[in-house]
Amino acid sequence: MNGIFNKIKNTHFIHDYGLMWPFIKPYWKVALIAVLITVPVGALDAVIAWVLKPYMDVMMIEKSANTYWIPLMIIAFSALQGILTYSANYANTWVGGRISADVKIALFKKLLRYDATYFDNNTSGNILMRFNQDVNAACSGLLNNLKQFSTRTFSSISLIFVLFYNCWQLAIIAVTILGIALFPLTRVRRKIKDINQKTVFTNAETITHYNEAFSGNRVIASYNLYDYENARFDDTLHRVFKLGMKMVQRTGMLSPFMHFIVSLGIALVIWCGSYLILSQQITAGSFVSFVAALILLYNPIKGIGNNFNNVQIALMAMERVFELLQTTPSIKDNKKTAELQHINNGIEYQNVCFEYVAGKPVLQDINLKIKAGETIALVGNSGGGKSTFVNLLPRFYDVTAGHILINGEDVRNYSLLSLRDKIAVVFQDNFLFDGTIRENIMLAKENATEKELQQAIDAACVSEFIKDLPQGLDTPIGERGVLLSGGQKQRIAIARAFLKNAPIVILDEATSALDNKSEAVVQKAIDNLMKDRTVFVIAHRLSTVRHADKIVVVNYGKIAEVGTHATLIADENSIYASLYKAQLK
Repeated sequence: MNGIFNKIKNTHFIHDYGLMWPFIKPYWKVALIAVLITVPVGALDAVIAWVLKPYMDVMMIEKSANTYWIPLMIIAFSALQGILTYSANYANTWVGGRISADVKIALFKKLLRYDATYFDNNTSGNILMRFNQDVNAACSGLLNNLKQFSTRTFSSISLIFVLFYNCWQLAIIAVTILGIALFPLTRVRRKIKDINQKTVFTNAETITHYNEAFSGNRVIASYNLYDYENARFDDTLHRVFKLGMKMVQRTGMLSPFMHFIVSLGIALVIWCGSYLILSQQITAGSFVSFVAALILLYNPIKGIGNNFNNVQIALMAMERVFELLQTTPSIKDNKKTAELQHINNGIEYQNVCFEYVAGKPVLQDINLKIKAGETIALVGNSGGGKSTFVNLLPRFYDVTAGHILINGEDVRNYSLLSLRDKIAVVFQDNFLFDGTIRENIMLAKENATEKELQQAIDAACVSEFIKDLPQGLDTPIGERGVLLSGGQKQRIAIARAFLKNAPIVILDEATSALDNKSEAVVQKAIDNLMKDRTVFVIAHRLSTVRHADKIVVVNYGKIAEVGTHATLIADENSIYASLYKAQLK
């Protein structure tokens, strides 16, 4: 038994429960009651075995009828045990559910604040497994399994006491066999750790397939990717199956081995007990009571292997959960941060370099000054770093080297909340939440008045299409705005940016995915949004940026040219002039 507890100790069990204490603390009284209830639940097994001794000795040997109370007591004890078991299950489920919910809330808060790099490097399935299903296994699963262990522990202690009470010689044999049967449990964690880790990540791939089938259903249908997706899913499930079989190979013999050892123990006890009865060293009542206690002790042991496997898996899930809770986003506030109030002295990029992957620069030596109220257009080859250029400003990523200044202060010295509060972003593919048009626009300012909301709707040209909707602003748009057209979604995103009323606006190819008619309407909304703001525009259609104060040509991670449309087009050898003429043709 010491080996098992040492193994549990080595899995950071105590350390993780120390970390879990803030989540347990609000419910510790109920949790304590759930544990204390397991004491009588386990002990009542021993009471039932113990009363068999007087019953056998008085009723069966002495032929006395004064033992009628014993069957009634067994019935009463069994009923009490059932009530206590239900109470323990209820309390344990309540505590596990509340702790699980609190941990998920804490993890979700952390997830929302992870930087973009984290989401770049993790699939949706992996996030769902680690932030949701690992929590279930770590909290509810572990508590349920520990309840069973707690009940069996107190039951075993009580039953071992009954064994020694009836016959200490047979008790020594029984406890020795018990130790031999439990010894393989000390090897369980080492055998299943690597398989469990692989199983978690492979199951995460399975969830990712479901998410992709949901989100990419139109692409799958339009390209007839049914066989392709089925093959990928089949491959993942095949790997899950193989891992499951490996788990059985490594631990499947545990319960049969324990069953065999336990059976040997019972056989040895019966053989030795028969001798002790014949030699009148123990009574028949003591022997029957002993055997009953032994069977009650050994029977749970036969299946404890699978239960112990589940405990180990739950402990590994707990380690993964607290690994997440202990990590901090790489992009966070400094210890001393200022609040960004106004954009007075403009924005400056000083020797900015950036790498997504070490050794592979995306931006190199970027130097640019932008006055407050200027419109800056970023153009150039695809993959040249234009989106990265603007993503560094709200600190979706942090620069690898150099500085980005606002009002002469590095953006890393401002609080993230105040920095991002001053920046509105309209993406090429804007994310809309499941809900109504009103709810999606009001995300920018939850306490906005109806007048402010209407101004944003009019400026973004949203009123042109909501008047034809039966529920108007309160029309449900479906998950990711699936019930709207591309142009309608863009206008809602622009209305959201209008309502935010931020002094800096980033337009990341906001019209590139639209047809000419939709683009004309959205461009009108964008022109309204750009008034009296510092604006960064990324656009492939150069005709939309001719009136920018500065056009910055970004090629292969470097600024190749800077100027107005007139100055750049006047130089026939400029990259911008070549791009512009190519688009005109």
